[in-house]
Amino acid sequence: MPHLPQDLTETAPGKSTPAFSILIAARNEAGNLPCLLRDLADQLLVSGGFEVIIVDDHSTDATAEVVQEAAQRLPFPVRLLPLAGQPGAPTGKKAAVQAAIAVARAPWLLLTDADCRVPVGWVQAYARLVATNATARFISGPVLLTGAGWLATLQGLELAGLVGVGAASIGRSAPTMCNGANLAYRRQDFYAVQGFRGNEAVASGDDEFLLHKLHAAFPGSIRFLADPQAVVQTAAQPTLRLLLRQRVRWASKWRHYQTRTPQRLAVLVLLANLTFPVGAGLWAAGLVPGEIVGLSWALKLLADALLLGPVLGFLGRRRWLWWVPVLQLAYAPYALLTGLAGLRGSYQWKGRQLR
Repeated sequence: MPHLPQDLTETAPGKSTPAFSILIAARNEAGNLPCLLRDLADQLLVSGGFEVIIVDDHSTDATAEVVQEAAQRLPFPVRLLPLAGQPGAPTGKKAAVQAAIAVARAPWLLLTDADCRVPVGWVQAYARLVATNATARFISGPVLLTGAGWLATLQGLELAGLVGVGAASIGRSAPTMCNGANLAYRRQDFYAVQGFRGNEAVASGDDEFLLHKLHAAFPGSIRFLADPQAVVQTAAQPTLRLLLRQRVRWASKWRHYQTRTPQRLAVLVLLANLTFPVGAGLWAAGLVPGEIVGLSWALKLLADALLLGPVLGFLGRRRWLWWVPVLQLAYAPYALLTGLAGLRGSYQWKGRQLR
């Protein structure tokens, strides 16, 4: 185990190696961390237990104070690791994850975000899969967006589709996507594929780049955790402006993929969602009968419903199916806008200008 820096806070570390090291990167999350820490305190017991490592990414609020106060009363080891105290004072989630892994003690790393909520059986769900599937090296978990209103519903529906596609691609042994708010992998495998080397300059992609590298190195070792107790919840973006910033951040990593499958999938999804606007344009120009346009759109909606139905049922949001036509109408211009902005590679996130 690497030597712990002097500014690392630790409480009740115990002598045995924990089963999981829960890693949380936090930047200005003083308002959200108490909720997540309460959720972790309520976790069902797992053999070996777990430790929590929270990396403070140069916060300007009371994030560090919140963690230090919580460390005095929580029933598991809590460590605070300021990125400002690391050599070179790096920034960003990848730097935070690497710093946490360097001091983690468990063989399995379990990651979520500081603004997430986790159910009481979250760690136990991962422990069950690890115990029953010795070949698993990377586990992707489901994420549910929460919030009220039409904007939150459409975001939740979109993410549910991404969860479904990600789960299906993993099931076909051709993994394309996952979500850094809910995943796990073995510590030794992170080093086996040299971690984030090769994409350090890309601010996002701490999840999917690693997914692709591990799949390439260990084919057949990726799993999706389809367990209701593994569903992590996080709030939808409250405004359209913040939503676009987040989606541009997601899209900015597509051009850096080292495998073509995710790129082809992104193009295929975009082309499929152009069915209605392109068809409507051709009908308006008198080039295609309206019946053909209507039929093609109906088939697209049916395909979406067949994909989303089981996913939304699993997430307990089947009523969102009524919003599929609305999302279809909005998705084409939205996807084009975020895709083109993502290709530019520059965006703002958490008060930083990133590339």
